[in-house]
Amino acid sequence: MAFVILDPCRGEKAGECVSVCPVDCIEEGLKQFYIDPDICIDCGACKAVCPVSAIEEEYDLTPDQEKYLEEAEEFFANR
Repeated sequence: MAFVILDPCRGEKAGECVSVCPVDCIEEGLKQFYIDPDICIDCGACKAVCPVSAIEEEYDLTPDQEKYLEEAEEFFANR
């Protein structure tokens, strides 16, 4: 399982999540930050500091939110 950054990050991109991640799995994209689902250790540090509540656990995503996990996977696959 991994954490996923959702729509509230777009336009905000505060970045507190990047500085607290113990495994450096969060990177900035053009629209928002993304969490690498293959590296994330599910510690929850990013979720705790997000000022716009944009981070959810993968298994808590609604069907409409699953596109954000797909975007993160694509972002890291194309690097």
